[in-house]
Amino acid sequence: MKEERYQFRRRLNQVHRVGRRNPAVVAGKDEVCVGEGWRIVIGESAPPVVWNAARDLQDYLLDSMGVSVLLVPVAKVASAVTEKIPSIILASKEELPKWGRGLSVPRSYRLVCDPGLVVVCGCDARGAAQGGFYLEDLMNLREAPFVRRQDVARKPLFSPRMVHSGWGIDQFPDAHLNAMAHHGFDSILVFAKGPDRTTCGYLDFNELIDRADRFGLDVYFYSYLKNEKHPSDPDAEAYYDSTYGALFKACPRAKGVVLVGESVEFPSHDEKTTGRPHDAPHENGLPPAKPSPGWWPCRDYPQWLNRVKKAVRKQNSKADIVFWTYNWGWAPRKDRVALLNTLPTDITLLVTFEMFNPIPNGKAMNVCVDYTLSFEGPGQYFKSEAEVARRRGIRLYAMANTGGLTWDFGVVPYEPMPFQWARRHRALLKAREKWGLCGLMESHHFGWWPSFVSELAKWAYWEPGFSTEEIASAIARRDYGMTAAPLVLKAWQAWSEAIRHYTPTNEDQYGPFRVGPSYPLVFHPNFSRTFASKEVKIPSAWHAHFGSGIALGFYKPLENSQQSLAGCRLKGELRRLHQMSRLWRQGIGWLEKALKKTPSVKKDEGERLLNMGRFMLNMMTTTANVKKWWQLNQRLMLAPDRRRMNAILDAMEKVAVAEIRNAEETIPLVERDSRLGWEPSMEYMTDAEHLRWKVALVRTILTKEIPMCRKAGIE
Repeated sequence: MKEERYQFRRRLNQVHRVGRRNPAVVAGKDEVCVGEGWRIVIGESAPPVVWNAARDLQDYLLDSMGVSVLLVPVAKVASAVTEKIPSIILASKEELPKWGRGLSVPRSYRLVCDPGLVVVCGCDARGAAQGGFYLEDLMNLREAPFVRRQDVARKPLFSPRMVHSGWGIDQFPDAHLNAMAHHGFDSILVFAKGPDRTTCGYLDFNELIDRADRFGLDVYFYSYLKNEKHPSDPDAEAYYDSTYGALFKACPRAKGVVLVGESVEFPSHDEKTTGRPHDAPHENGLPPAKPSPGWWPCRDYPQWLNRVKKAVRKQNSKADIVFWTYNWGWAPRKDRVALLNTLPTDITLLVTFEMFNPIPNGKAMNVCVDYTLSFEGPGQYFKSEAEVARRRGIRLYAMANTGGLTWDFGVVPYEPMPFQWARRHRALLKAREKWGLCGLMESHHFGWWPSFVSELAKWAYWEPGFSTEEIASAIARRDYGMTAAPLVLKAWQAWSEAIRHYTPTNEDQYGPFRVGPSYPLVFHPNFSRTFASKEVKIPSAWHAHFGSGIALGFYKPLENSQQSLAGCRLKGELRRLHQMSRLWRQGIGWLEKALKKTPSVKKDEGERLLNMGRFMLNMMTTTANVKKWWQLNQRLMLAPDRRRMNAILDAMEKVAVAEIRNAEETIPLVERDSRLGWEPSMEYMTDAEHLRWKVALVRTILTKEIPMCRKAGIE
């Protein structure tokens, strides 16, 4: 069945899966059974987040478990505990001081389950809500409204946990906010160019802050504000009061602001930079020999941060000022550390967890140039900056992407490699112990999609915790049935090993792995003849935040400009890609076998995962074909005679035909799932329309450009 464009949002809008209850499950002797005649009790004056959580639990029990219960507000919650009416009580320790004794971490809670009584007591209102969500998690894994008798106190290990919207850039319907809260996040990120102004137009920030708060979520601004004044300029204070100050004056309840070099460039006086924005016109028409301030650890960033901090904290004295060093992790350690040693200590340092780490690739060496799951981290760049943060007492966050997606695959909802994600979870928890890591940014503008991967992150980030193997097995049994679960785990294991063979390069992550089989083949663009193609611009929607602006239309190795070095590197990349594809096919095979053993009522999500797995395999095929195509283009330009040229053209025709077939085979996959081929900031880049565009483009190469090349020969 084909889905319409954006039909995936209907799935996002459904927080609770209907009909989760398994009628074959029988309660054990040590289990509490929630059924007809039970009620949910909250205080009459409970905060909106508790009311929301109570209504949500009521909806969950009806939708997922087929149990109808009353929601009863009472004047005194403590008195309801002693009543002989089967009840689930949601409250904070302020209302239940006896039950909340010992709770001190925000959002922590105590869960007590006894026959006829379930008490969820939060350290605060948000803790009560999280306890209610945990109750749902336990019932989901049990596939019944049964909960083991227990008395447990649980606390989150990271805060904030920030994500961007996966529904659409800066679009946060209530259902999406609710799903985020269920998965343990406590903050959202919104692009801000000024009060109520995002990169995509008008948005009532305070209304969003109000709605997010009802789900226990804070709002962080991701700054896109202009910074045209140096902090030492005579009018700098007034200027920053009119920008950052105005933003927080209009929205004083915002939690904080994230500042990253490329988005907040200011006219730095650091002599190692151009002192100008990266998109400023080149002086004398020549490319700059120095980086722009957004890509260098400028010595006057501390001065600028203090100026911004002062403007913001005039309006909100507790605002979290988050300084992200993403753009210059490549710079020499001494320059980066010199900057960190002069930062104000009352801000937060945000460091990307895995980037800039070297990856051996045969005789060559690659580097993690952007977000990747292939290396779990931490990288050397993260370690070097975390050490300084620890020594200086600066609060430390990590950009971890553990919402479930990186730039390894650009137009999928999440990366289904749970055991590799678990390696990252463990590494982050070790960083918490070693360097005091306390907060996480878990997605960028590619957004967040609710999945079993983000479920695993939630289980990992709370204490007491559970092993990945235990939870992954429980999720597989829940979603695929007892018989199929072992086969599903084998598929996940194969895919989790496959990603470790991925090579994260700029040309791949901004090219074929960003958009997949709609990525174009370009015929020898450096060939100085009339039939040479120009760089191709991939079509994109007029309303897209970035569109194809972040997808390079002409593939070439970017880290090594010399052909010999690039060629050496590509051989290793193709070898690793072959290993990755082999393991990925094994995973697909295991999942196909699993689905044959999966009960019909559970097959829909499994078939969707299989469909995505096939799509991701086609992305790997495209990337391999694009690399081979580049190699053949280079050989073609060096062909010594007509015979050799024609042999190379024959090989190019085979690659082109194979890639046409790959693109055509992808069309039914994206028609089956409208989320495939879409990314929030690019919009649709790999839907059926784009795939047909790519096929037509490659057919033109086969029918026009290659014959013209054969006819022209070697002059």
